[in-house]
Amino acid sequence: MSSTGTSTPSSSSSALVRTSPPPSEALLGEKWDRCLSNLLIKSTLGAGFGIVFSVLLFRRRAWPAWVGLGFGAGRGYAECDADFKSGSGYGKGIGERIVRT
Repeated sequence: MSSTGTSTPSSSSSALVRTSPPPSEALLGEKWDRCLSNLLIKSTLGAGFGIVFSVLLFRRRAWPAWVGLGFGAGRGYAECDADFKSGSGYGKGIGERIVRT
């Protein structure tokens, strides 16, 4: 098979090449990344505090670790929910309340 003058569809100049996702898709991706990392960090911290309190105060019971994990996951979920319900997410200070009228 000779390859004289033939071009594949991927090498043609009329093909649409997208180097980055659309702005709305990129913003949604950033929110999901922030949400999942926040959830993982807060859950881990909650479980860690639960384990420490379990060892120090509660004679190595399992429930403080699970309660800490639940509190951390709940806080991460609440912040994720607020992030998705908010607007673009840019220009907001930490701790500002969103007042909807």
